[in-house]
Amino acid sequence: MPAIPLGEAGKYVAAAYVVVFTLVIVYVAIMAAKLQRIEREVEHLNELADKRSR
Repeated sequence: MPAIPLGEAGKYVAAAYVVVFTLVIVYVAIMAAKLQRIEREVEHLNELADKRSR
């Protein structure tokens, strides 16, 4: 016999999926922000390198 009746378990499973999906979206957003910051820094360093080589 399951600890939770199968009719009620669906709510908890759906809630678990929502939580995991939200965590994945937050993680992807954080990684995108970091990537944008790194790209800006690399562009700045490339500009400095170009100025120095002239």
